[in-house]
Amino acid sequence: MKYFTKELYEESQIRGFLIFHETEKDWEDDIAWYESEGLNFKEICKNNLEDQRADLLKYLPASFHPYIQDGTLKSEFPSEKLRKMADKWLLEYHERVEAKGIAYRNYYNSIKKSLPENVIHLYEKTLHDAQVTSIEQPLKDTIIMTLDCRGSYHYLTDIRLVFTGVQNIQPTNLSVGSGWLYDEVYLTETGFELHVLLDGPLMELTISAENVNIEVIS
Repeated sequence: MKYFTKELYEESQIRGFLIFHETEKDWEDDIAWYESEGLNFKEICKNNLEDQRADLLKYLPASFHPYIQDGTLKSEFPSEKLRKMADKWLLEYHERVEAKGIAYRNYYNSIKKSLPENVIHLYEKTLHDAQVTSIEQPLKDTIIMTLDCRGSYHYLTDIRLVFTGVQNIQPTNLSVGSGWLYDEVYLTETGFELHVLLDGPLMELTISAENVNIEVIS
């Protein structure tokens, strides 16, 4: 992925740690609700932070690190200093994401007329949240991928993607059950290159091919 990278996705997963309750009353009400359900709100916050500790330390500036190290980033009502730091980071993050989105849309629009029609359909009918149920390579230059799109935005059934004229696929050991997050299409001299960010585990799939056929499995 050249625009919406694995690293940018990882950053998107830590945004929630910088979104705080607006008022102390909201904070106290939330704690009270958790307690009424027999749950320890602060302990849950600390456990969630621990799960994301590595990425929080990787992507947030050093000024956040003391709050991460002592577990108080989300388990205590934020100071004005912390809130301002968070607002600044979130603003800069959203500006970067928007800029990357605009840059890719401009690139895509510049190549769209040169792409095979089916590749346009593949990109514009997003497969976000579809699940990879099988992948096979019956011929050296053919890749067949089956996806369950019932939880996606389009098709809402199983579909089969048949990539033809395949020159490259990386990695070759794609896990069945991976979730389709985001994709980007690039124009090549012999067709197109599809990059897909997959979850479960988080990884990037690259397929270089001449064309793709989309079959709806009834």
